[in-house]
Amino acid sequence: MAAASKAVVTVLGFDRKGIIARVSTVLFERGINILDISQTILDGYFNMVMMVDLSEPTCPFDELQSDLSALGKELGLQIRIQKNEIFEAMHQI
Repeated sequence: MAAASKAVVTVLGFDRKGIIARVSTVLFERGINILDISQTILDGYFNMVMMVDLSEPTCPFDELQSDLSALGKELGLQIRIQKNEIFEAMHQI
């Protein structure tokens, strides 16, 4: 799988029930598969990072960004998605 077909989703905010389920549902409904996931709770703060597969989306990337941002506002969280190529470019000299 090419790096260009991957993205990183980050979620940060106060912990509450259903965060993983809600974010996963938005991704699933848009044809996005979760490749890897890591989450922790530190002193009541929820932090999650997901690597996702963008090879077969059912919507444009900017629409996915908007949908995740809207979910974040609804849940009182910061939810962001960035294409993997941004992270790779940041670590190349």
